[in-house]
Amino acid sequence: MTTEEFKTKLLPLKNKLFRLAWLLTGQREEAEDVVQEVYLKIWDMRHQLGKYKSLEGLLVTMTRNRSLDKLRRKKNKILTLKPEVIHNFSDDLQKQTEVNDLVKKVKRIMKDLPEQQQTIMHLRDVEGYGFEEIVEMTGFDSNYIRVNLSRARKKVRMEIEKIEKYGMGKH
Repeated sequence: MTTEEFKTKLLPLKNKLFRLAWLLTGQREEAEDVVQEVYLKIWDMRHQLGKYKSLEGLLVTMTRNRSLDKLRRKKNKILTLKPEVIHNFSDDLQKQTEVNDLVKKVKRIMKDLPEQQQTIMHLRDVEGYGFEEIVEMTGFDSNYIRVNLSRARKKVRMEIEKIEKYGMGKH
């Protein structure tokens, strides 16, 4: 695809992509970033675009996926075990105390996890490392990391639910 074809075929879709990204992210700046990132990626792919039936469909799918990725990252930043993030999370002292108590419970439960799960969860949720960095540090396969992180989080979630039920007098 030439620069001229890119300008005439793909750039006119930018408003449609922006509206989709804004709808999904709920923030104008995030939506602008998403659209810019999608156009950069599609430009890098310009020599392979002939194999796609619908370029508009491809751009819409990429915009949707990129927007959802941003939302997941934002959610994961809030759902962190890093103390500095927790303290900045809320000015409400009671809320901070509740969150701190929850983090202590999670860390206690993490100690009972199998060693690999404990390591992976610590690196991801406490230290904030990305999956690629964890692969490099541990030597584990990325699928192994994802599966074990999922299992560790599920186990922690189940144990927290048990504690909360027990604490509320429900069995």
